[in-house]
Amino acid sequence: MANIISLVVFSVLITVRGSIIFPDYDLTYQEPRIVGGEDAPEGGIPYQVSLRSKLNSHFCGGSILNNRWVLTAAHCTVGQSSRSILVVVGTNTLKSGGDQYSVDTIIIHKDYNSYLITNDVSVIRVTENIEFTEKIKPIQLPERDTESGASLLLTGWGRLSYPGSLPNKLQMINLTALSTERCQSLMNKVNPVYDTQICSLTKSGEGACHGDSGGPLVEDGKIVGIVSWGMPCARGYPDVYTRVYSFKDWILENISDQGENASSEITE
Repeated sequence: MANIISLVVFSVLITVRGSIIFPDYDLTYQEPRIVGGEDAPEGGIPYQVSLRSKLNSHFCGGSILNNRWVLTAAHCTVGQSSRSILVVVGTNTLKSGGDQYSVDTIIIHKDYNSYLITNDVSVIRVTENIEFTEKIKPIQLPERDTESGASLLLTGWGRLSYPGSLPNKLQMINLTALSTERCQSLMNKVNPVYDTQICSLTKSGEGACHGDSGGPLVEDGKIVGIVSWGMPCARGYPDVYTRVYSFKDWILENISDQGENASSEITE
């Protein structure tokens, strides 16, 4: 490989080309902060979920689409058994609270490419209906595409620094969408960026990190991005998200017919 810079997919440290994708497994908790973020208000992000192992260890985020389906990144679920994942809703803290749901179906986009980190989208079905409350609500899909300069909200339990620890409390940060062309120019020696992705860029010291993967990027109360990959972590490079608008039809098709036509499906 000509490029040896490490990229991050925002979960476990999975090296992909020059990047790392961002899930996180078995990290220790610590009280401070998404890198550069602040504590989210209790119940203020009712669509946010924590994906956990059967040992109750957080590894990725996700978003409630309806009472049975959760949206996340493909790199969070690829290679996973439905029996190995718990979906936790209705809490801002990792150490306590929330309702747990088991999973019976994982659908991964059939064109997910772990080398280029493209089509990084997956949906998960829980075994019983999620009970909605003031702290547990679905989020809507976008009605229009996200433009450069849009104001965005990122939330998650990702590492507070790199290397570093997971926070106990859900973090939030306001970001700004970057044009695809500008993002491509900044990342051209790292990893390709495509029109099916959204980028955000803020000052060094702010952004996504390991454990934020699969979580929501929101514009005007609608989910427009899924945390996917970036440079580790908050070093002044763009963060890259799956552009939900590009996959809206795929998502709707798969949560209605369980992906018989357009997905790789794992059911147990």
